[in-house]
Amino acid sequence: MRRLLLCTAFSALALGGTVATAADLSELPDYKPAQPLSGTLRSWGNHHMAGLMKQWEAGFRKYHPDVRFEDNLKSTAMAQWGLHEWAADMAVMGRQIWPYEYYGAYRRSYVYPVEIAVATGSYDAPGKSSALVVFVHKDNPITRLSLRQLDAIFGDQRTGGWQGLDWVKDGVARGPERNIRTWGQLGLTGEWADKPIVPYGPPSLVTGAISYFQSRVSGGSDTRNERLREYDDRQLMAQQLGNDRYGIGYAGMNNRTPELKAIALADDESGPYVLPTKTTVANRSYPLTRTAYIYFTIDAKTGQLADPLVDPRVGEFLRYVLSRQGQQEVAHEGGYLPLTPELVRAQLAKLDHPDTGQFYRKDRR
Repeated sequence: MRRLLLCTAFSALALGGTVATAADLSELPDYKPAQPLSGTLRSWGNHHMAGLMKQWEAGFRKYHPDVRFEDNLKSTAMAQWGLHEWAADMAVMGRQIWPYEYYGAYRRSYVYPVEIAVATGSYDAPGKSSALVVFVHKDNPITRLSLRQLDAIFGDQRTGGWQGLDWVKDGVARGPERNIRTWGQLGLTGEWADKPIVPYGPPSLVTGAISYFQSRVSGGSDTRNERLREYDDRQLMAQQLGNDRYGIGYAGMNNRTPELKAIALADDESGPYVLPTKTTVANRSYPLTRTAYIYFTIDAKTGQLADPLVDPRVGEFLRYVLSRQGQQEVAHEGGYLPLTPELVRAQLAKLDHPDTGQFYRKDRR
């Protein structure tokens, strides 16, 4: 155990040399207004982000006092509908867009909505895109798992998985021989060797929806372990899991009980295996760190690509959000965590070229 903890700590330190932590905001660009702006920016979406949006809006208005905001922030589920019906300029979401949600914006002019990461999810704040933590009973000797092993525990045989709007087979399709159903298959011995693994988790989502866990762990597959014990109530699930020596489940750190312990995770068997802490979530070295997003469209109401592609108000607001000032406000909010400089640079590149990558227009027939 001591050796594992030392290796995990060393791995986190090693990552710290190459992955800037979210507290290192000095590397982020200062916001510099490109032009004077006026008018109204409308947003629909996640109510958990309402406080953060208000902070961003107040900061943005210091540079652009003639811009007004109309927020309709009730749930992530409504976010894309605002874009679909031209009722919103921005869709504020605590998760990535689900496959079926692409179609509303796409039917306007064969253009997918553009995804911009705006904050790292929380470490332990409920509802704020908190990191997913894998728990087992405190008596369980297991200390670490790879995402491939998690898939073998929680998933099942399948022909592929949804990644965006693409059905992907390579690297996702697999047979039942890769299933892990006993603790002995994970190397445990003695009384644990022949004991069945009892998985706990949330129920399946609606058709066309892929959860973050399914996307990150199972390549977008929706086939799951036939023994999965499903719970709508994560706290009740954690309590029941705490009474099951042979159980394993995933939830937020805020759901942890004294009977549960968290497992170190790695992207693959080569490691590093990283425990969930506020630091490893902030620097995104923990594999099941989540993200909050804002989406927008690049088409005009006429069904043609807009020129310029990004509405100047939307573009400037998002550049403010991605600036040092905007990410400082994320840090002050206290639940969400700032983005790393590397991720900020990737989002700014999307704003510069929103019609490349997956956000493309197909010829109309």
